[in-house]
Amino acid sequence: MVIFGAGYGFNNFASVEWMRDHIIHYWGDIDTHGFAILNQLRAFFPRAASLLMDRETLMEHETLWGVEPSPETGTLTRLTSEESRLYDQLRHNELGNQIRLEQEKIGIEWLVEALGRA
Repeated sequence: MVIFGAGYGFNNFASVEWMRDHIIHYWGDIDTHGFAILNQLRAFFPRAASLLMDRETLMEHETLWGVEPSPETGTLTRLTSEESRLYDQLRHNELGNQIRLEQEKIGIEWLVEALGRA
């Protein structure tokens, strides 16, 4: 099952008990809000794994970067150490100013390869 466009609306799925028994992969934009949404999702589904939200994917797609208009700056406590490092780099503008890589700009071959590993 694929759920598209939930944004910050994952609380709508909190009461769906059968989802807790399945592996959930979250693929969002690589920007501060993408990580904030992942953080929110893990409040309801702690085992959720991110997909293509890593530094390698971001750096490989540098020519496709956009600007995130109003970045999230809060502390996110439910990210893995790798996710947290990238989130911190984004919110502190260490890789550039307000970087955003929208998920739909990532090539389909990257997605197919990532799904094969998942």
